[in-house]
Amino acid sequence: MQPADTAFILICAALVMFMTPGLALFYGGLTRNKNVLGTIMHSFIMLAVGTLVWVAVGYSLAFGDDIAGVIGSLNFAFLYGVGAEPAAVAPTIPHSTFMIFQCMFAVITPALISGAYAERIKFSGFLVFSVLWLILVYCPMAHWVWGGGWMAQMGALDFAGGAVVHMSSGAAALAAALVLGYRRGYGQAPFIPHNIPMTVLGAGILWFGWFGFNAGSALAANGLASSAFVTTHIAAAAAALAWIAMERIVSGKPTTLGAASGAVAGLVVITPAAGFVTPMGALLMGLSGGAICYGGIFLKHKLGFDDALDVVGIHGVGGTWGAIATGIFANAAVNGKSGLLQGDVHQFLVQVASVVATWVFCFGASYLLLKFTDMVVGLRVTPEEEEVGLDMSQHNESGYQY
Repeated sequence: MQPADTAFILICAALVMFMTPGLALFYGGLTRNKNVLGTIMHSFIMLAVGTLVWVAVGYSLAFGDDIAGVIGSLNFAFLYGVGAEPAAVAPTIPHSTFMIFQCMFAVITPALISGAYAERIKFSGFLVFSVLWLILVYCPMAHWVWGGGWMAQMGALDFAGGAVVHMSSGAAALAAALVLGYRRGYGQAPFIPHNIPMTVLGAGILWFGWFGFNAGSALAANGLASSAFVTTHIAAAAAALAWIAMERIVSGKPTTLGAASGAVAGLVVITPAAGFVTPMGALLMGLSGGAICYGGIFLKHKLGFDDALDVVGIHGVGGTWGAIATGIFANAAVNGKSGLLQGDVHQFLVQVASVVATWVFCFGASYLLLKFTDMVVGLRVTPEEEEVGLDMSQHNESGYQY
């Protein structure tokens, strides 16, 4: 084992952990002030809930011994045998280091979904759905892609979570928006973000933490980690500029919220490709991804669903384009994998197949889990509770005292 690799991955795990409070601020600023704490709570509490689910059964289901390419066994349940010995998938770091790094991915992914049903979900329904979703959707996806499951056997490329994190949460967000329906007054009253500076701060924290997300997925302090760090930053910068350029063309003025949203979109798009593309490939992915995700946020108006904080448009659309673009821009000089531009049609088709499979499974399973949760504990607050706001109705507190 290498002490430098261990130190690097532990730091990256801390960076990814910091992303979840960053997401809480990003989402919290986008809601109305009567829902700011309820929205922040959805992300922050997942640091506790997601961690306990992960150490109990989640890690084992994702990275335990493969069962028919579908799921891991329970040989690592409650972290049995997960200690200071080398990790099988990362032999230069302790097994426990790899486990806690992956734990932070599991924590933030269900928190990402919460942006779709913000301002109208019961806290109890949120908790039940999130636990079930982690076990029955996230863990199988993580196993399929990173744990030796069928997508990995097929050769699908997902360096840091385009399918596992972003497409899965985007598909679940679409299901949630359809099941919960519109917020009260949607389309009739303005739903204006109450604190854009908070959102920009959250976006900055996400950008900072994303270096751990992507560079850490190299699982070593090496040249591949450096390459992933560089491509991550370039894609985010390019997408932020592409987004505000689209705003300038469409509405006449660039916005601060657009710059923040564009940066996050670029980070989403580059996630599956960070360790497979060159810096110029990342530049092209960021530019195209910023423009595509800007268009993606209008899907809810065209298709008629209330995705409150644009999870589908940014994470669903961005993760999808990132996975496909990985099959286009992957360069063998970076990590031995070629894409369409280097003549590898097969890899491109594999990426497309993985996108279709991810959307079908994650949307369908999430829809069923939402319906089940609604039957068991209920999903939506009452009209009176929604009018008062989630802060008071669900938590008996207020974000601001006037």
